[in-house]
Amino acid sequence: MIDERKQRILQAIIDDYISSAEPVGSRTLARKHDLGVSPATIRNEMADLEMLGYLEHIHTSSGRIPSSKGYRFYVDGLIPPKPVTDEERALIDRWYKARVKRIDEVFQETARLISQVTRNVSMVLAPQVSQAAFRCLQFLPLDEQRVIAVIMTDAGFVENKIVGMPSGATFEDFQRMAGVINHCLAGCTLRSIQGPALKQIRDEIREESLYEAALEVIQRALDSEKRERLYLGGTRHMLEQPEFHDVEKIKDILLMLEEEELIKDILHAHMGDGLEVTIGQENENRRIKDCSIITATYHLDGELLGTIAVLGPTRMEYAKAMSLLEYMNTNLADVIRRFHW
Repeated sequence: MIDERKQRILQAIIDDYISSAEPVGSRTLARKHDLGVSPATIRNEMADLEMLGYLEHIHTSSGRIPSSKGYRFYVDGLIPPKPVTDEERALIDRWYKARVKRIDEVFQETARLISQVTRNVSMVLAPQVSQAAFRCLQFLPLDEQRVIAVIMTDAGFVENKIVGMPSGATFEDFQRMAGVINHCLAGCTLRSIQGPALKQIRDEIREESLYEAALEVIQRALDSEKRERLYLGGTRHMLEQPEFHDVEKIKDILLMLEEEELIKDILHAHMGDGLEVTIGQENENRRIKDCSIITATYHLDGELLGTIAVLGPTRMEYAKAMSLLEYMNTNLADVIRRFHW
């Protein structure tokens, strides 16, 4: 554990480096911060912090920059609170009301909004439909031979499918079938729709051709969205960061962001309760060793649904990003509920 004076100096260095992207020297610290000690003392303390692994020395500069260990100490105990402002809350509310008309747009616009506020890459992992619970089925008449089946889950996803009516069947038969399915599957997760539930539907519908039509609709809902959806936002913001003006560094990161399954694996590894920050060398993937990832999982009625995240340089503004993700994580379920019938 480092003493209080070293902590104050480390916090001042990190705060300055986050805002300036320039190595921080002892004279700069003495001039900008009331640390109560001379530049010479600050210089000695910085040398100690470097020896302890909290700072790194850039060869072309007399200043220091934080190491992954320094950022970790900062995030775990020194970071100043920076709550979401009233203006940002109003922006978020207006953004959703103006831009989101369908449930799939919630996650897409969440990614855009997070990237706009943090000026970093955002990642949103939307729920697997198989984790969601069946809510209701409705049929809409299309023509004399076909109907449109509409399935809604409690996560807000809508699945539409055109279904042909068996010979001799009427639209009223399909409405009756919807009532049977809604009764039998009430509260079931899509993952749990198996033999017993299907047998109950079959027994209550009784007519085999109608049951086959019902099975086709249910199977479509199970098959169409088994894979989680990944939404990215703000990739261009990486190009604006001074540390990524090196083409080779940014090329590796951009190529990684094209690997959807890899990004999903990274987010799954951080899926849990609350906020999690992974800094620099703590990342297992070598291509993001100069980056940090802040993740937050979100829930709907107690069910774990997905993850929202910010990816940026280790010099990112942690306090702002963490507060935003906590706010978004708390309010995302309320936004999704707006789309329920």
